[in-house]
Formats: sequence, structure tokens, C-alpha cells
Amino acid sequence: MIETAAESDVASMVQILVVEDEGVIAADIKDCLEGLGYAVPAVAASGEEAIATATTLRPDIVLMDIRLKGDMDGVQAAAQIWQRLHIPVVYSTGYSDRVTLERAKATGPFGYVLKPIEERELYVAIETALQRYRLDKDLQEREQWLSNILRAIGDGVIVADAQGQIKFMNLVAEGLTGWHQEEAIGRDVSEIFHIIDEQTQAAVPNPIIEVLQTDRLVYLTENILLLAKNGTAMPIADSIAPLHDENGAITGVVIVFRDITERRQAEERNIAISRALQLEGQMVELQHLNQLKDDFLNTVSHELRTPLTNIRMAIRMLEITLNQHEQCSPAPLVTTANSNPTLRYLKILSDQCNRQLSLVNDLLDLQRLNADAYSLELTPIQLSSLIPELVEQFQERAHNQQQQLEVELDPQLPPIVSDAFSLSRVLSELINNAVKYTPQNERITLTATTTEPLPVNDTPSVQIQISNSGVEIPPNELPRVFDQFYRIPNADRWRQGGTGLGLTLVKKLVNYLGGYIQVQSSNRLTCFTIELPVLQPNAAVHPTIEPPSAAPES
Repeated sequence: MIETAAESDVASMVQILVVEDEGVIAADIKDCLEGLGYAVPAVAASGEEAIATATTLRPDIVLMDIRLKGDMDGVQAAAQIWQRLHIPVVYSTGYSDRVTLERAKATGPFGYVLKPIEERELYVAIETALQRYRLDKDLQEREQWLSNILRAIGDGVIVADAQGQIKFMNLVAEGLTGWHQEEAIGRDVSEIFHIIDEQTQAAVPNPIIEVLQTDRLVYLTENILLLAKNGTAMPIADSIAPLHDENGAITGVVIVFRDITERRQAEERNIAISRALQLEGQMVELQHLNQLKDDFLNTVSHELRTPLTNIRMAIRMLEITLNQHEQCSPAPLVTTANSNPTLRYLKILSDQCNRQLSLVNDLLDLQRLNADAYSLELTPIQLSSLIPELVEQFQERAHNQQQQLEVELDPQLPPIVSDAFSLSRVLSELINNAVKYTPQNERITLTATTTEPLPVNDTPSVQIQISNSGVEIPPNELPRVFDQFYRIPNADRWRQGGTGLGLTLVKKLVNYLGGYIQVQSSNRLTCFTIELPVLQPNAAVHPTIEPPSAAPES
């Protein structure tokens, strides 16, 4: 729709809302205003109608009769219009009592027009009100702009008048002094900006007096402390400058100051940097030594693995040769280890070889985990299939030791994305420990359920618990169960041995898989709890740390 020239002129006219309860007078005022080139979009006859119409039309100015019929007079209506809409009001009045006029003055009107209204007086009143409104608005915007600049400055800013009373503080000044602007306004600046001598701790003479007397910029001397409201002191550097009006008269002062604690600490930082530079060479050397250590461990691990693997292979070949000899012998040897010393010695060799090989493998894996070089192969894992398969490997052993080994799985257990080998290793180690330490006629239970999101990364998770009854870890031993080479004294009732690295590896592997593990033990029951995230197939696993709420552990 194309706007006509006439419509454009109307849109650019000053819009005046006339509030008058006398119809004839209202019509006369409307004609007069339109004759002067103003637009009168509406006429209201009551205070309530005036507020509603002003809210809808948002005129440029309101011509308000002081005396209106009804519960709300013109003074009340004008006050609400200004408070809600900030639209200037010009009162039209014939005769009013002194009290009413005082009420009208309290609303801050932009002008008065006496009835009967004359065209010239009306024009002067309207134009004067509009000009004053524009000037006030410009002044407010300028003050707001200046206030925003002062608040955004990185230094503390305090403005005080010529009598030393505070008129403004920015946020930095509030933070440094400990005083909020609302409670500081009107107070003497020396009460808020309380400065003392760093050496003597005595109050410093108010520098504002010097600024007002000399009319020049003043800088504070060194070793000055600002004493905040809470009693803390900080070294500051600042300047105090006079403020002038358009005639050059001093109207106040502005204090700009900053905390120079960091500057005071510069020397210490320089010393620290110097020391750091001196240590840098040592750090490089330590890193080199650390690399040599890693290379040494890799070499030693390889050199240990190779002969141990060969020994295990030789033992296996001896077992095969011995079995073949027994089968070919016309008088077969007794094949039990107790009656055949050869078989007994071979079993000792095999057990010790496997134990040493396990120790070497555990040490090498620990080194990789500590160096964040342990590789993971993420695949979807169905725990409902993996857990029963792992438990099945221990059922015969548990049965021989008269233990009950049970599995309880949540039917709604979701698949997880993790490293199947590492997870199987964690669960096998925990099940093995449970079988190793559980007495006869006691129960070992493995449960898996869905839980709330992990507290460390706020992702969905599953909880796996391996608990065994009849055994309790002493409270003083509980925090050490994950330490390297640590074994609980007199706990291996089945004399099955171990490297002392199993639980250490378990904890590091669980963390490396993005989960955490905790252990609880009381009332003849020990329970290891694992929380693992349920990740999307394309998600990355990041090592985590134990949450603050975890039970005591290493």
C-alpha cells in the first residue's frame, strides 16, 4: 500500500491527546489544535479513559484538564501517564484551589494553559513542552551514556560534589571499596574512600581538599592502602581531578583508582620467571630421562617376555612329550601330579612362568595407561551376553569351592559402546578376586542395571556391581585396595596368589573407559561398583577422575 502525501504529513504531525470532560470545550480545543497544525487522534472524557487511550495511541503530548468528573481527576491521571509511558503532560485549568495546584506541581508538568484557552497561548505552551521534553530526553540519554561508559571502565571511579558527598560509583569502585552505590550515595567520600599509609597505618589527609583548593589534578603518593568496608587493605594508585561547570566553577571531583597488588607482585613474578627459566633446562633433562625410562621399560618388558614365552612353550612341549611317552609305554606312568614328581615340577614351572608373564604384562599395561598410550577399540557391547559368558568361566571353580556365583541383569539393560577386551579384563579380575576371597557357603553376585547420568560428564550410564558375602575389608585397609602391589594381609584364604596389580589395573582401565569405580565393605559384605557411560557409536571415550561423592578408595 502506497502512502499518500497527505497521509505522510498527518503521520509526521505532533499527536496530541485531549482530555476534557466538557464536550463543547473539548471540540473547541480540538479545532484549535488542528488549526495550529497538530493532530488530535482522540479525546478522552475521564482519567481512566485518558490512561487507556494514551497507552494505546502513544501520543506525543497530553493536554490534560485538571478537574475531571469521576473517581480520578486530571492530576492522578497525569501522574500515571508519566510514570507508565513517559509522555509529557500540559495542564489546562480555569480555577483550582491551592492544594490541587500543589498536587499538580508534584507531577512535574511540562506547562499550563489557562481557560478559556487562547490559540496563541496554547501554541506557546505546546511547543515549549515539546522542546523541554526533547531536551530532557537528550540529557537523560547523555547521562545514561556517560554512566555506561564510567561503569564499563576497568578502573574504579567515584564522583563527589564540591562538599565531598558521593554522587556516583561504578561497579569496580563498589568491588574495591566494598560499598554499594545505593548505600554510598550522599555519604562523605572519606568514609567510603578510606585510605591509609602503608608504613604507619595512619589515615592519610583527604586529597579532595587539595584538589578543590588548587583546582588541579592530584596523584596519590606511593605506599597508600585502600581500607575496604570489610577491613581488608589493598595497595592502590589513583588520581583525583576537579569537575567544572560551563562557567568554569568547580562542581566536584572524580577519583579514578585501581588495585596495584599485581604490580606489587611483579618483582616476585620476575623472580619466579627467572627460577622457571633456570628449571626449564632441568625439566628438559628430566623429560629426557623419563623417555629413557620408558624406552628401558619397553626393552626390559620385551626382553622378559621373550624368554618367558619360550619357557612356557618349552614346558608345554615337555608336557606333550611326557604324555606321548606314557601312551607308548607298555607300563603307563601314573599321571597324577601328586604321584609323579615330573608332572608336579612341570606344573610348578608352568604356574610360576604364567605368574611372571602376567606381572610383566600388567607392568607394561600400567605404563601405557599412565602415559595415556593405551589403545581402545570401541564397539557396541551387549552386557546381557558378555557378562554371562564371563561368569560361566568361573562357575566350576566356584562350585568346587562351595560358593554360589549368581548373575542378575536388568531386562532393559542398554548396549554400551566401549572396548570389549578392556571391559572383559576388568570384570574377570573382579570376579576372580571375589572367588579368591569368598569363604565356603557364601554368595557372589554380579548385577547390572541402568542408572542416572554419570556426575562427571552428565551422560546416561550403566552400573555393574560385584559383591561377595562372608568377607569384609578392614576400614584401615579399604583406602589402599587400589594401590600397586598392595594385598590385604591374610585375605587369600584359597592360597591362589597374585601380582598385587590387578585392582590397580582395574581402576585405571575403568577410568580410561570414561567411568569410575568405588568399593564399599561392611557387615561381612564387600561390593565393587562400576559406573560406565552409555555412549553413541561415534562418541569418544575420555578418561575420567573419581567423582567427589565416591566412597573412600585409593
